[in-house]
Amino acid sequence: MPVNLTAPVAAQLLPVAGVLLGVAEANIKRPNRKDLLVMQLCDGARVAGVFTKNRFCAAPVIVAREHLAQVMGSDGIRALLVNTGNANAGTGEQGMQDARTTCAALAGLLGCKASQILPFSTGVIMEPLPVARIAAGLPGAVANMRADNWYDAAHAIMTTDIVAKAISKQVMVDGVQVTITGIAKGSGMIHPNMATMLGYIATDAAIAQQQLQSIVSEAANRSFNCITVDGDTSTNDALMLIATGKAAMPEVKAAGSSAYNTLLDAVSEVAIWLAQAIVRDGEGATKFIAVRVEGGRDEEECKQIGYAIARSPLVKTAFFASDPNLGRILAAIGYAGVADLDVAALRLYLDDVLVAENGGRAASYREEDGQRIMQQSDITIRVVLSRGAANATLWTCDFSYDYVKINASYRS
Repeated sequence: MPVNLTAPVAAQLLPVAGVLLGVAEANIKRPNRKDLLVMQLCDGARVAGVFTKNRFCAAPVIVAREHLAQVMGSDGIRALLVNTGNANAGTGEQGMQDARTTCAALAGLLGCKASQILPFSTGVIMEPLPVARIAAGLPGAVANMRADNWYDAAHAIMTTDIVAKAISKQVMVDGVQVTITGIAKGSGMIHPNMATMLGYIATDAAIAQQQLQSIVSEAANRSFNCITVDGDTSTNDALMLIATGKAAMPEVKAAGSSAYNTLLDAVSEVAIWLAQAIVRDGEGATKFIAVRVEGGRDEEECKQIGYAIARSPLVKTAFFASDPNLGRILAAIGYAGVADLDVAALRLYLDDVLVAENGGRAASYREEDGQRIMQQSDITIRVVLSRGAANATLWTCDFSYDYVKINASYRS
């Protein structure tokens, strides 16, 4: 089971004015499961996003980018279309045609242009998209559209996830209550290079396009760009932020304003919760591990060292076994690529236990203390570099036997 992660409660997921959600069972990979999601947006809604930087990016990523660029400042995006069970990646020109065909099919049902639809897919790579099944499932998804359908939407985008991931938050912006609701999917093939896997966050706030893009980019850097499960960056990653403008508030047009900062922090909190939920639901995970690197010269080198630790299979398997073989962490710090790192100046902690200092084992460290911490389900690795004021926190999980089992049988 996921590490300290419970399933969402439908009644706690708040509708966002201007967003309707519909799901369907389209039998894309297997029968009797929700695998198709339509998110319809009101007139005037704005959409911004960040996508995978994987050079083998999926056809829907390419088409979604194209459609965002085409409608920017004109008709606007009217719907998002998400399918699971098939990534439509590594599918060549046919995959591009298939993504466009599904957009046209939904546009016909909604009475808009195909360019006003953003497609997203997740699942097996290098398999043709079952366009006919998706097209056949779309009328049911459209008929199912409701404002309070976030719970089913979170389930409809799952692949190997054990628990659906969804959260709502309300904040006051210039005296007006604003709602933010988000869902995400992800469990394996998790490593940042923009955001990770699929995430959709909607708010009824009024936000200018440029500021909306800034908020989603910064929120991704604070959240999905700070997690890793297995070091693999997906071909299909996307994090989308929707602002419907239905809240009775002035449009946020200035970055750095009080309203902008409030919304940035609130969206980031939702994104961080979703990102951490992905790690807690990491395939086969039994431990949730925060890696905090402090006292660096800049954030980049803190993340560089943090990721060397967080993606090390040897470190992750040691934590699965609760084996305090903590020299593996020192080795990861050493090969992280910070050429002038003074290893004698750094200190390594597990939670509050000092493990290493002055280039080796701390005189006060006892292996039973390390083992006690490693038996916890939530653990913090803390590295103090003592070379500056920068810091960064990343989140990862352990590697268990089940990770191999899940990925060895992913296509079956």
